[in-house]
Parts: sequence; structure tokens; C-alpha cells
Amino acid sequence: MKDLNISRRNLVQLGLGVGTLAITGCSSSNSAEESWNSGDIQHILPLVSHRAFNIKVSFKKPCENPPLMEVGNEYVVGSQQDSLGRFWSFRLGGLLANTEYQLKLIDRTGAVLSDSWPLKTFPAPEEQPEHLRVISYTCAGGPDLPVLPGPRDAFKPIAYRQRMLDLMLEKKPDLVIANGDHIYWDYKSWVDNIDSTLGKMAMRLFLNSYGSFDENLPVKGTENESTLLAIADEQIARLYGVRFRSTPVCFVTDDHDYFDNDDASPESVTFPPNEFHQSLRNLVQALYFPEFIVEESLPTDFPGYKKEGGVELSTHFGSVKYGDLFSGVYYDCGGYLTLGEEAAGLIPASVEEWLLGKTLLEDSQHLMHVPSHPMGLTAGKWREWYPDLLKSEGTMIASVDRDDEGNKYLWQQGWWLQHQRILNALSSQEKRKPLIVSGDLHLLWSGRIHRSGDLNLSSSPVTVVISGPVGVGGLGWLSSVRGLSAATPKALVVEELMDPLECNGFTVLNFTREECQVELFKCPEGYVSPEYLTLSVTKGFSIA
Repeated sequence: MKDLNISRRNLVQLGLGVGTLAITGCSSSNSAEESWNSGDIQHILPLVSHRAFNIKVSFKKPCENPPLMEVGNEYVVGSQQDSLGRFWSFRLGGLLANTEYQLKLIDRTGAVLSDSWPLKTFPAPEEQPEHLRVISYTCAGGPDLPVLPGPRDAFKPIAYRQRMLDLMLEKKPDLVIANGDHIYWDYKSWVDNIDSTLGKMAMRLFLNSYGSFDENLPVKGTENESTLLAIADEQIARLYGVRFRSTPVCFVTDDHDYFDNDDASPESVTFPPNEFHQSLRNLVQALYFPEFIVEESLPTDFPGYKKEGGVELSTHFGSVKYGDLFSGVYYDCGGYLTLGEEAAGLIPASVEEWLLGKTLLEDSQHLMHVPSHPMGLTAGKWREWYPDLLKSEGTMIASVDRDDEGNKYLWQQGWWLQHQRILNALSSQEKRKPLIVSGDLHLLWSGRIHRSGDLNLSSSPVTVVISGPVGVGGLGWLSSVRGLSAATPKALVVEELMDPLECNGFTVLNFTREECQVELFKCPEGYVSPEYLTLSVTKGFSIA
């Protein structure tokens, strides 16, 4: 069923009462996750613009009929996203800017499905807001596994991550950016990378306890969908619950969100993703987190653009505008990765052209680039902007000579050239200070790029931040997995504002009309029970 906006009068004409006060849900059980009565709702994740809402909602059990969302005097019919009727999207355009709406979910009888809650649109582009608070983090995914003595944990328990999210919300952000790796389930490499036969058997047993994937079948409407739900219900829906119902959350995707790692060898090249892995990623987005809301004219060949429920959307690349104070651009550096030597890119040419145009337009006080893959540091991995290859003993080889045995297999010179064009555009801004906040690497880090290859950026250095991981356990740090630390690429001159720190945390950015204040928050080292978890500022600085 397509999304449909219904007025209160038309709702009555359809025979749907609006006076029932009992919370019934789509089935009988209630969640006591918070004092806010969520009924049978499993999770809510919203995204807003200055005139539209895009909200994802899931229920614990299927709904027999599409639920409706009351938004002011309008009713929006949910658009079913899954095969059974547990997952629904609610999209509504034509809203007033900078306006708080009360939302409520009801069923076809008019029975209320949850308490009501507020959600506010952003200021219109011509408005002049005084401040904006953004919180960014990365790598919140991973199964809910026990912490072994040591402590030895592959991923932080869900309760730990939930406590981190609650600490973020205590800071009252206007926008939250979850940058990449919302899912960790590399169902091939997790088995292939284990050397022992017994270890492979144990990993297969663990994976099969959630189900299995058959790449000969479609993802949706088959057992593949059931497996995906078992994984993502735990890693996304249970993690977020309903706590972000009034806080817009932007999800940028990266390699693990395609259920794979970014690897290249003569035996296997995992990116760009094949149709099956792209379908896995796309269904996770359709079910669990909102697509970007489009409020501009995009190139005709812009990948992932679609229109649903009267709202224009984009799946892999997007932007945000908060009055004339702030603009942000988001880009997934894996899903549309291209090979082809100097013509290659981590993002397609049409998206790069769009990014550069928005960067040089300078129609806001601040601009922030949000790529899924970081600039300014290298971990020696294949899918990086840089050719550097790191050895576990700390040595670095930086070669773009494809005959050099130290070169990364299948690394593309075009990725570096694209990096240079983006940095050049950022540094060429006349009114704004260049800023990049990224994810992917399991680190908290910040620095300023003064030189990149032949580019001299010293007159307007580019501030770079790696925002900090939420879900990474002690076994997931670079030093544990690969026996190395991230380093400055050889072609760059970077003024480090803080050393790379292997620690869970997140970044808070406070934008005013005069400056941007950046604070990187860290968790205690090791494992702390969620009820005792506190955070401290490990680095703070301003960009003015």
C-alpha cells in the first residue's frame, strides 16, 4: 500500500474512530522499556527536514492492517516494508518549518498504540538559528555477546551501548549521526578467517543459530528475510528501541552494513557489493532506519534517489540543512565504489560533482562533510583513499607503483585523486572553515590536514575528526586484530590535535554563528558495567 495522508474528517468517513484511549498495540503485550508507554512498538527512528518527516517504526508482532500516524490534523497510513507487517514507514511532507508536532500511532479501529510524542522540523533555509548541537559516532553494531574474563569482548553488550546512547541524549542533541557499521555479520569472512577446523565449526554453529543466507534466493520474502530480521532486530531495533523517537537520527552506511568486510585479494574482491549484498543493505535500511530526505534538485543519474509518499528520498548519499547556520553532506564510501585506475572513485562521479558544488556554494555558516570512510589516517586497509600499507611492526610502505610488491592489491589511483579534489574544494571555501567528521576506524581522533600530496592547504587546513565507536569490544581494536596502530599517510602533513585513541566514545559538535566547538568524549578503558558507565572529555577545541 502506498503512503497516504488522510485528514481527520476523512478518517471519520472511513469509519475509523479517534476517541479510543486504551493502548492496545497490534497485539496484546506491552513494553516496559521506559516510562513512556510504547505498547507493542519495538523501535522508532525518525529523520526530519524543514518540511518533512521520514519515520521508521517496527512492532513486536505483525499488524493485520496498516497502522496510522496522527501528525497534527493529518493521518498518515503506514507503508509496509517487510513481508509480515511488522515494519512500517511513515512519510509526510508539506510541514511547517521549525515547528513541534505531536505524533501518535493508532490502528484501524482508532485504538491508540502508544503514548504520543513530540518531533520538531528543522528551521527553514532562510531562517537564522543561533545554535545547533550534533552528536556523531560510528560502529554501533554487533551481536549481543557475553563479556569473557579478561575482559575479552568482541562487541560491547547491548546494555552497554544503550547506556552510551542515553548519555548522548542527556546532552540534548538536535541531530544525531550514526556513521557506518550498524550491522556486523560478515557471514563468509568470519568463517574463512578462522584457521582451525574446530573454530570454523563453532563459528558456523553460532551463525546458523540466527539462520542462514542463500544467495540464490531473493532477500525479501524468503528465509533470507527471516535471517536478516533475527540479526538486525538485535543489533538495531533492540539497541535503539524508542529512545530516539523525538531526536532525528541520520544513518550513513559503510562496508559491514553490506554484511561483508572491505577486502581484496586474488581470491576474492568484496566491493563493490554484488546484487545480493546490496539487497541485504537496502532491506535493512527499508526496515530499520530512515532514508535521507531530499530537499533539492539532484542530478538525473543520482544513485539511490526515489520518491515515496510524496517525499523525495535518497538511500546512500544525502544532505541536511539547518536554517542558514549549518549544512551537512553524507556519503557512503562502499556501496557504489568503482574500479578503473584513475577513473575509479569511492563515490560515483555524479555524487562527487554534487558534493563539490554544495561545498563551493557556501550558503550556510558551517559545512560538515560526513564520509563513511575517514580522511587523514590510514590503517593500511584496501578500501582507503591512500595507498599506504602498514606492517604489524609499525613500518609503512606508501607506493602507487602497481609493480611494487608492497602495493595494496587492486588499490585504485582514482581514489586518491578523488580525495584530492574533495580536500581542495573544502580548503577553497572563502567564508567557512573546512570540517570532516567520519567513522569506520575504531578510534577517537582529530587533526588538521595542512598538506596533501601537491595540495598546500596551510592557508585553510582541513579539520578532520574520527567520531568514536560505540559497539567495539576489546577484541575489536586495530592493535588486537592486526597488531598495529593507525598512522598519518605518507603523502599528508597532519597536525594532530590528539593521538589516535582506541576507546569507545562519541563526538559532540556545538555550532554557533561564530564558531564550532568540538568535544570528543571517551568511555573508561576496559569494560565497565553499564550502570556505572560515565564519560569524560578527552579532547576539546574550537573551529572559528
